[in-house]
Amino acid sequence: MTNDNGKIDLSLSRRRVLGGLGAIGVASAGAGLGTTAFFSDSETFENNTIATGELDLLVDWQQTYDFGEGHTFVSAHPDHDGDGEQSVEIDGQVVSYSDFPDENDEDSNGANIPELNCENVPPLEEATFGTDPVTGEEMETLVQFADVKPGDSGEITFSLHLCDNPGYIWMQADNVSEDGGVLTGPEGGVDPDNLGNLGDAIQATLWYDEDCDNVYDPAEPVDIMLTLDFSGSMLYNEYGGVVDPDDGIAINGQTYSETTKIDLVELGTRQFIDYLQAQSADVQVGVAYFDGEASDDAEPRTGILQSLTNDLSDVDAALSGLRQKLANVVSGSSGSTPGDGDGDPDPFSDADGIATGTYIGEGVDDAQTEIDSNGRPGAEKTNIVLSDGESFNGTGSTQFSSPQDAADDARAASPAPETNLYTINVNGSASTLQAMAGPAGGSGGDPAFFFDVDNPVNIPSVFGQLAALAVAEKVIMQDTLGNVLDALESGDGLPLDGNRATIYDELSDPSDDDDREAFRGNAMHCVALEWELPFDVGNEIQGDTLGFDLTFYTEQERHNDGSGMTA
Repeated sequence: MTNDNGKIDLSLSRRRVLGGLGAIGVASAGAGLGTTAFFSDSETFENNTIATGELDLLVDWQQTYDFGEGHTFVSAHPDHDGDGEQSVEIDGQVVSYSDFPDENDEDSNGANIPELNCENVPPLEEATFGTDPVTGEEMETLVQFADVKPGDSGEITFSLHLCDNPGYIWMQADNVSEDGGVLTGPEGGVDPDNLGNLGDAIQATLWYDEDCDNVYDPAEPVDIMLTLDFSGSMLYNEYGGVVDPDDGIAINGQTYSETTKIDLVELGTRQFIDYLQAQSADVQVGVAYFDGEASDDAEPRTGILQSLTNDLSDVDAALSGLRQKLANVVSGSSGSTPGDGDGDPDPFSDADGIATGTYIGEGVDDAQTEIDSNGRPGAEKTNIVLSDGESFNGTGSTQFSSPQDAADDARAASPAPETNLYTINVNGSASTLQAMAGPAGGSGGDPAFFFDVDNPVNIPSVFGQLAALAVAEKVIMQDTLGNVLDALESGDGLPLDGNRATIYDELSDPSDDDDREAFRGNAMHCVALEWELPFDVGNEIQGDTLGFDLTFYTEQERHNDGSGMTA
């Protein structure tokens, strides 16, 4: 059987990779009323402009193939030198991907290049599809292997980039075809009708590759600190804390008439906890907070809101009512704590002079002390830091603590356990938080650990991505490749979920389900497809071919409910 060829032709043409559909808004205003007046006046507003936003879906990918000699790079986009490994030149520097540690590339990051974005992902027309590593034949489509044997496998991780506006995304298949090919003697003994059996023989897994590393990651124990900005700009309108004064938000039964940044933090973090509970995650979670200092304070107002615990109901309780808890810290009397109830939580109250400074570094130090004291041996350590501003010294007697130094200490093996440091910048100045972000044992400034949120309404979806990193990566479907293609070909295809912390079943729930969310714009989202032809497959697949097209389709979130084209 090893001398007889099985053939797999998974066709993804340049014309079929992407479907982008955006609704363009047209606005007009007219006036048709005129009167004669004894007195008259006019004010003219010139050069008015109405412009549509963008909805542009870009895709990059890394594909590997294992034909018995380990993972081999097959094709990638972008691939500046055509060697099959994802690479791109950005600002004169070549940045490369490496699926596994690369002794010759100290900057290999084990993930689709995190620097890729809507500004530097090349158009699909510039993509090349590489060569078949077994036959050396040039590939005209994304997957085109001509000599597949039992035991062979392959994987593609697609990185999806929605430019500008958020949108719903579907993954689709089309033009699925199977053929039995030439009937060989061995095949005739078990498949005399020479049917196309390859789709039923190949096993496939489709999943959200949260860290974009081309590998399915199972669950591991992890201790997590949520380190949250409790400064006045997260709540009070005077400092930009109100996101929408007219559109309120409901959080676990509490309804507000307006939406503030801290409300969105509460929604996102409590969804984060709900998801970990639903997944029975092996986690401990704690919460730290940081503000600045009032003029009569002797030290920055930072601390632990909830110590590390595996009782996630306690963490959820600590994260409830964050408006009041933040107000207690920033507008209460000297020495206020989150639970003393002496603050004014009205976002439109007079908040003048409530505090100066934002002590991000001290908040990180507090969180790391908690990890050092109550973290579990052998558990991965993670600190998630959210802020809407730069760290700076207040006017009191406290000396400023460098947030970069605190972050360096957190990521290092001492003085506390080495910790993954994720940072979330909420429409503030990003430079400090970006410099802080990085992996345990690594350096700062790693874009894979930094989330730049230009619109606070996207805060919950960021916590959804981070929650998914704390558990086993979510499998959308695990079945034969034929059945996966059937699901992708049916109706609008498989509706993908932009926030994995909301419990949504892509196979059975309706596409307009409340738990399915749009993908936020200007961010990287990864979906992976892995296939394997098992060793125990028989002669019935000799000479068989399987072909299909894949499409990622998107439509804007605004004015759509996610129901799709066929609803």
